[in-house]
Amino acid sequence: MQSVINSVKGTALGVAEYLTPVLKESKFQETGVLTPEEFVVAGDHLVHHCPTWQWAAGDEAKAKPYLPKDKQFLITKNVPCYKRCKQMEYDADQEKILDEGDEEGGWVDTHHFDTAIEQKICDMSLDSMTKDDENMKGVGGSSSSPAAEEDDDVALDMEEFEASGLLDEEDVQTRVEKPTEKEDGAGAEGASGGETGEIVQTRTYDLHITYDKYYQTPRLWLFGYDENRKPLTVDQMYEDVSQDHAKKTVTMENHPNLPGVVAASVHPCRHAEVMKKIIQTVTEGGKELGVHMYLIIFLKFVQAVIPTVEYDYTQNFAL
Repeated sequence: MQSVINSVKGTALGVAEYLTPVLKESKFQETGVLTPEEFVVAGDHLVHHCPTWQWAAGDEAKAKPYLPKDKQFLITKNVPCYKRCKQMEYDADQEKILDEGDEEGGWVDTHHFDTAIEQKICDMSLDSMTKDDENMKGVGGSSSSPAAEEDDDVALDMEEFEASGLLDEEDVQTRVEKPTEKEDGAGAEGASGGETGEIVQTRTYDLHITYDKYYQTPRLWLFGYDENRKPLTVDQMYEDVSQDHAKKTVTMENHPNLPGVVAASVHPCRHAEVMKKIIQTVTEGGKELGVHMYLIIFLKFVQAVIPTVEYDYTQNFAL
């Protein structure tokens, strides 16, 4: 039902965008919106400071006349996404208050009932340390005896070292063991996407930033791929979107510059409102926010929608 509503909204907004005149006069400071010229300025600034972003022309038939032909939208590719949003969600049911009788009311163990967390503790014993010391002595390590300490300053004669045969001994610290057939098969299964193996299965995203003429703000688009570079399904992409925004703020819509391409889009209905609040905060602090910083800030607050997609917005900015 929600997808049908979003489809109807998308069609209506497409008509509204077509009828909306191009913004000519800057209203950035007053309302947080951009003219097409200001979008290009902000895009040039992003490309300069974050080189993983580049301008793209898109399909010539879908080019917007109010933007330069070679600067229709911004793109960055192969952005890693290591986790699903569910892995970052906080569950209050896992909490337990410990030491409630304490003067300060105790403290909260946030993952007390989480059985999925495995704590692996490596115990170091004196026996293991002794064995390690003996191994080191066997491969030319130093002894703790007084005689050995006196010999520390004496350089070894390489001819005597060779004659002793120590060079022929295999160093257990640097030995490379060949995998058995069973281990080799398990590794191949892990690399091909199986659950065994220790290879991290990493999704990647291509991100686009277009100019929305109706809302007069940037708009973010996402194209997701699995570890084999196969496109993600709609449901899979929603796994990488904050559940507060999935199917509401983030919807599947037609890309404005690429024909026949449907992608996940962060709806821009509140972008100007958020930017206006940021401008006011900066102004109250006695500073001024330049329009060239728009996309840097835009990418920072959009991160709340897609928190596990690790794109580049590395320029420092303080309110």
